[in-house]
Amino acid sequence: MKKGDHLFLVDGSGFIFRAFHALPALTRKSDKLPVGAVAGFCNMLWKLLTDARDTSVGVTPTHFAVIFDYSSKTFRKEIYPDYKANRQAPPEDLVPQFGLIREATRAFNLPCIELEGYEADDIIATYARQAEAIGADVTIISSDKDLMQLVTPNVHMYDSMKDKQISIPEVIEKWGVPPEKMIDLQSLTGDSTDNVPGVPGIGPKTAATLLEQFGDLDTLLARAHEIKQDKRRESILAAREILPLSKMLVTLKTDTPVGVPLGDLELKPQDGPRLVAFLKAMEFTSLTRRVAEVCGCDLASIEPAEVPIEWNGKAHGPDLDDPAAEAKAAPVTTPKEKSPGNGAGEIGQDAAHLPKAFAEGRAAALAARPVDHSTYETIRDPAHLNRFLTLVRETGLVAFDTETTSLDAMQAELVGFSLATIDNRTDPSSGTISACYVPVGHKSGTGDLLGGGLVENQIPIKDALAALKDLLEDETILKIGQNLKYDALLMRRYGIAVRAFDDTMLISYVLDAGNGTHGMDSLSERWLGHTPIAFKDVAGSGKGAVSFDQVDIARATAYAAEDADVTLRLWLLLKPRLAAEGLMRVYERLERPLVDVLARMEERGISVDRQILSRLSGELAQSAARIEDEIYELAGERFNIGSPKQLGDILFGKMGLSGATKTKTGQWSTSAQVLEDLAAAGEPLPRRIVDWRQLTKLKSTYTDALPGYIHPQTKRVHTSYAMAATTTGRLASSEPNLQNIPVRTAEGRKIRTAFIAEPGNLLVSADYSQIELRVLAHAAEIPQLVQAFADGIDIHAMTASEMFGVPVEGMPSDIRRRAKAINFGIIYGISAFGLANQLGIERSEAGDYIKRYFERFPGIKAYMEETKAKARDLGYVETIFGRRIHYPEIRSSNPSVRAFNERAAINAPIQGSAADVIRRAMIRMEPALEENRINARMLLQVHDELIFEAPEAECEKAIPVIRQVMEHAAMPAISMKVPLAVDARAAKNWDEAH
Repeated sequence: MKKGDHLFLVDGSGFIFRAFHALPALTRKSDKLPVGAVAGFCNMLWKLLTDARDTSVGVTPTHFAVIFDYSSKTFRKEIYPDYKANRQAPPEDLVPQFGLIREATRAFNLPCIELEGYEADDIIATYARQAEAIGADVTIISSDKDLMQLVTPNVHMYDSMKDKQISIPEVIEKWGVPPEKMIDLQSLTGDSTDNVPGVPGIGPKTAATLLEQFGDLDTLLARAHEIKQDKRRESILAAREILPLSKMLVTLKTDTPVGVPLGDLELKPQDGPRLVAFLKAMEFTSLTRRVAEVCGCDLASIEPAEVPIEWNGKAHGPDLDDPAAEAKAAPVTTPKEKSPGNGAGEIGQDAAHLPKAFAEGRAAALAARPVDHSTYETIRDPAHLNRFLTLVRETGLVAFDTETTSLDAMQAELVGFSLATIDNRTDPSSGTISACYVPVGHKSGTGDLLGGGLVENQIPIKDALAALKDLLEDETILKIGQNLKYDALLMRRYGIAVRAFDDTMLISYVLDAGNGTHGMDSLSERWLGHTPIAFKDVAGSGKGAVSFDQVDIARATAYAAEDADVTLRLWLLLKPRLAAEGLMRVYERLERPLVDVLARMEERGISVDRQILSRLSGELAQSAARIEDEIYELAGERFNIGSPKQLGDILFGKMGLSGATKTKTGQWSTSAQVLEDLAAAGEPLPRRIVDWRQLTKLKSTYTDALPGYIHPQTKRVHTSYAMAATTTGRLASSEPNLQNIPVRTAEGRKIRTAFIAEPGNLLVSADYSQIELRVLAHAAEIPQLVQAFADGIDIHAMTASEMFGVPVEGMPSDIRRRAKAINFGIIYGISAFGLANQLGIERSEAGDYIKRYFERFPGIKAYMEETKAKARDLGYVETIFGRRIHYPEIRSSNPSVRAFNERAAINAPIQGSAADVIRRAMIRMEPALEENRINARMLLQVHDELIFEAPEAECEKAIPVIRQVMEHAAMPAISMKVPLAVDARAAKNWDEAH
């Protein structure tokens, strides 16, 4: 090896577990041998070898090695017997694959390196430092934080799942310290996974702060008495004896006695026949074909290799001196095949749409087959499209996706669409996936100012839409989409209603809210082990980006057909889980029906008065200018108020205000919380800064920006609702966000006056009254609250009376305000510190309030403790409708992380139940209005409020119907112990109606 070479070091052990958990169960057809992890490993390795230059790494390696753990018996275990003591034995299906993966590495003609007594990370560290010393570059293929201590200007890491390079800035961004301080940070925080002791109560953020203050761990220990926080100082001092051990455990050895010299890691050409023979033996059909094509091998002439399937327990794997592990390492005969879920008869109303392969439990195997872009068809004529649609009708289901000119479904033009279905013609027992792309609006990119003429050999859009209408409106064919609301709204604009559908994003949301995101790329990587083609790789990025109608059709086919293909695979894996995990009713009652409702609401939009916005913008500018003058006077000089650096220098450098903290970049922090705390403490300048920020944000976000969202044809604003953006079921609004317009300030309410009804109509606002407190009273069964709501008593006055012994009649407003703050604060897990800030009182007094509250309402405290216990036990909490919200970190050893998750878990069933109630109301609303022959149209949903537009003459009739639907939305599924109440009124604008 020489200067300028580039070494790839693959964390093989990490690859194994990522491959195993990313893919569904997969067995070799001939003998049921588990090979899912082997398949994922081979695909990841092949992609790395062939596509490295096209990833964020951007280079092709000259040297390459795959590094494995030898066993759990390492020198660290001798130093500290409890090291990794809490690691569970590997899954039964994974055990026989350890040896096969090593065989795979050798079949790829790659060095397969492991060393008794050392971990893979130590070998990687040794090779990395050796290569760096020569002047070579190193890329470590892993995202493991333990390896981040190795990062330097010449040593980088690469997360292949996310196609993300991890260099010095990424380490600092993630952990708050540079790579050279990662050892000290990990020593302080410890590691619950590896059972490395740290300092109790010290998480990564606190550790980073301490290291920034003291420089390194040794200095921190020597000057621990200088730490101002009592608890933190005591924790550090108490852990002084154990910290050197922690540092020894987390420090990677860079002098491991590796037996293979660097020069022997030179990347050698693939031995095509050997690799193909191995892949044939594993029965990886698609990958075998791809490798054969690249290596120029004759598939028919190569026999499958004789790969030993007995796992040599004495050579590889976990602690092999353990008899239990030895037993698990026995030769595999017929392991149990994991079921993808229940059969067709248990899947609910969609059983008729399930193909034979799905009903026979072959869905997981079908979905696990490698994605093969070479099989995708480009359909350019109606006859070809009809042949594909005939196949769809035989199968009874199709994945559907559109490609357009814009992310705004109200202005996008259709460029093409993709379809994927199960094809049983060549393999009736399990089927294959067939996918295609149908271009209808691709342009040449040259010609007139409109972007050139249409590319030849595309189906005329009129013919394509006619075929789509027949397909999408056919209720006997299940349409499967990912975030289908966008496609449904687009199709509505072309006069097509999508009927009988499933949405994989929403299925994932119901199954795994809180366990990651639900976008297609993320789901594909998690469940299929496949990274889809990125949009930027097709359409470009930055100044070189083009709209999809300018994309070459061949590239568009690979991208678009893959979307449909992946969506179908995700449905095959995820849909059975709904029934198996008892969540089908949540999906069918709260999620799927809402897609059409929201699509119609987004299509309707709402009118906005430009003149009102223009006037308000001027008023806000004048108010902000007046406050600017006050700020300059208080500061004693003029400066850029919008500059955090200049503001921090004024507040903490010049004026010396208390509470100063610094950001990672060394600047004074001027966050909203810092300024709010200073304002609450009576500091006039921070108070005016807060006021100035609020005004300028209202101006830039709403009065200046809203006119740009007015649709050129409808002359209305059409917000977009995200259904899977929050963990609790609340909807999120964007482009523009209409849910964050403040209502507690006069300026915020003025902005709502710009939202108006069309002539002859009024806006009707219907708002749930204290719905979360009512849900709390129902769920926690608090007698006083239940009775108060039943009697229609002012709940905040009743709480104040209970807590402070003040009669409800003639109660001072300040006392009621305090009770209101506590009532709502308790729902969100407010602390004494938070309540003190909100009410402007001492923390001890706020603590007394909270203590007294729980004494007066003991059922609430019991409910909270019960909810936390359930979340710790199950990993999730449930709303009253059965929606699950997962908190995977609620068992975290980090106290701050654990406390945050506990607070969130307490609030989630309450907030989530309220969100479920309003979802049910929205789903039931339009049929109720139609049944009563009322022309009111539902336009917006903003938290606990629904906004309608109705003819003036019908508002008096509409309001009772709207209120009736909303107040009885939980029934008959849930019999609420307290009544739901709705305030509703009609007016010319939103503010007056609210």
